[in-house]
Amino acid sequence: MVTAYILIQTEVGRAAEVADQIAKVSGVTLSENLIGAYDVIVRAEANSDDELGRFVVAQVQAVPGITRTLTCPVINL
Repeated sequence: MVTAYILIQTEVGRAAEVADQIAKVSGVTLSENLIGAYDVIVRAEANSDDELGRFVVAQVQAVPGITRTLTCPVINL
């Protein structure tokens, strides 16, 4: 299982809408609004790195109002 945090920038005024929409996507375990350089943070899970990449491109970036994403996979040291 691969876990990642996805930082999302949105169009002005659409952060709450994006957080609500992305929370409904299968694989998302957390979706919250932020203040700062990013507007929304998402915690997501996938079966592999490849599946995570496909998830971000096909599911996350398809949500209207998103302008940029930064995916941060969690590692166990």
